Amino acid sequence: MNRRDFDLLNGFNILYLEDEADLLKHTTAVLEDFAKNIFAVQTCDEALKVLKNNNIDVIISDILLKNENGIEFLRYIKDELGLEIPAILTTAHTDTEHLLDAIKLKVENYIVKPINIKELLNSLHDVLLPKIQAKEITRSYNIIKTISAVTDGKQVDLIRFIIKNLDDNGILNHSYSDIMEKVDVSKPTVIKLFKQLGDQEILVKIQNGKYRFDESKLPIPE
Repeated sequence: MNRRDFDLLNGFNILYLEDEADLLKHTTAVLEDFAKNIFAVQTCDEALKVLKNNNIDVIISDILLKNENGIEFLRYIKDELGLEIPAILTTAHTDTEHLLDAIKLKVENYIVKPINIKELLNSLHDVLLPKIQAKEITRSYNIIKTISAVTDGKQVDLIRFIIKNLDDNGILNHSYSDIMEKVDVSKPTVIKLFKQLGDQEILVKIQNGKYRFDESKLPIPE
């Protein structure tokens, strides 16, 4: 098996539900070095607030919480809220009932405590791999479609930079100066490309140094 690249995790938000304060603090401190954001909570109510206000890519949850159950929490957000979020369950127990419940809920993985960080990182990588691949496919396709919208071959590296640096909401937060520091292009080249994309409503200026990328405006390559 190929060695996993944990740097790929840095574009994802993780919700971590664990009622043991020390374990929550310790594991969160490690995961913060790898993920984009870690939302660490001790109760299901806190977890629901996080889900309401943030785009979560994967959930790590203990099964036996204080007066609560991680499997029931996952079932609730799936059946009642309609959220399809991949999940990893952790537990100090290995009883068959919990394992069967996890299988029925189609939980992606099940880790027995004490948590082995390498095992957890491997699991996160494997669970998020389909999303990683989907992002790369979308990014590559958008590059192709954007290139077909321009004619100057010198702008290809600039297009790659734009696509790579869009945030989760399709926003580019870079000024012309920022871009020229990172991409070997002249200011006229940047201005020309931004004007071309702006005229086609592909890259719309919101304010200075902030642009919205509208994928729906991209041409379909022949």
